[in-house]
Amino acid sequence: MSLFSSDIEIPTTLLVESTLWVLVAFSVATWTLILIKGIQNWRIGRQNRLFRADFWHAPNLQAAAELGGHTGPIARLAQAGFASLADADRHSDLEHSGDRQDQLERALRQQYQKERRGLEAGLAVLASIGSTAPFVGLFGTVWGIMQALVDIGKTGSASLEVVAGPIGEALIATGVGIAVAVPAVLAYNVFLRRVKAVSADIDDFSADLINLSRRAGFRIGRSAADASTTARPADPRATQGVESPALREVFA
Repeated sequence: MSLFSSDIEIPTTLLVESTLWVLVAFSVATWTLILIKGIQNWRIGRQNRLFRADFWHAPNLQAAAELGGHTGPIARLAQAGFASLADADRHSDLEHSGDRQDQLERALRQQYQKERRGLEAGLAVLASIGSTAPFVGLFGTVWGIMQALVDIGKTGSASLEVVAGPIGEALIATGVGIAVAVPAVLAYNVFLRRVKAVSADIDDFSADLINLSRRAGFRIGRSAADASTTARPADPRATQGVESPALREVFA
């Protein structure tokens, strides 16, 4: 039996409308993620700036470890690092055996991976929508053209009245698919760049913390505070040009 035989009714309107509703759902998901990720990145940038400023204004490493009221990737990274140093003094099991520097680096690496996963959350959805939305719209286009050919076969006429409706619906589906894909692709590229920038800041702070901890003997306390006065940070951007008489002062 031929696909275009006259006894086969293809529900073009229903299929095209379904395609458009799928694209609408894609669009809602895209703009929801854009809003959520935008707020997330703004908050992360602010939280990281505030924590780094307070961290480098701390009088010593012990005071820096006791900073409270901070959230954000860098703050959580520092908390994980200080916790690993504190646990090394309290535990002697297999998990805490080995060199203190290795324990610190492992804790920082694990926390870095957690923060990276949080930053990348939702990007796969944006990438998927950006790559599939045009093809979803194209599906509606192809089906509309098929119905136009069926109508031509039924009537034996290719007049505008016969083909205008199905082809018009088909073109709308294609346009909507492209309109949905463009914001998703642009948002994906913007947020991916932000992930790389924040990840670089986290990595820089990790190097600073390891450097400070090494000079303090990888211990938190009075001895760590005294030893930390000889350390030098790798990130001169932390306080945005504001000099502190504390941890930062020793790098002059």
